[in-house]
Amino acid sequence: MYWRRRRSEYVRGKGVGNRTAFRKIVAAGEVPGLLSYVGRRPVAWCALAPRAAYPVLANSRILSPVDERPVWSITCFYVHRDYRRAGVTVPLLRAAVEHVKKLGGRVVEGYPIDPGASSFPSAFAWTGLVSAFRKAGFEEVARRSATRPIMRIRIA
Repeated sequence: MYWRRRRSEYVRGKGVGNRTAFRKIVAAGEVPGLLSYVGRRPVAWCALAPRAAYPVLANSRILSPVDERPVWSITCFYVHRDYRRAGVTVPLLRAAVEHVKKLGGRVVEGYPIDPGASSFPSAFAWTGLVSAFRKAGFEEVARRSATRPIMRIRIA
């Protein structure tokens, strides 16, 4: 809900309020993202929706729209700690692109972290890593910050 609610709403709704808002999205029939499984165990998640569903992006200086094209946005990931650095993000990104394609979307965009040469705990890579987006076929289309590019993939 971090990207879906204005910052003040998100802060006010921490915990129960944000969970309730998320449940309302699901109850309304919207698919707010995708889950990745190993066997029957869910191990990863990515949030995925048309960019318009994420009002915080519209107010971001760094992540403001690149152009007027309608895009779908991948805003965050959760990977269970037992599966971090195990390669689950790239297939999840590819599945997200296929999902958007089935819905008629033409552009998918993400906002990963580019750590450069520095190392940091994987738990802080909740918007994804540039390397995973590249492996999934995304290309950098804008960079207004040293560590936060906008990556896109166009669907044929």
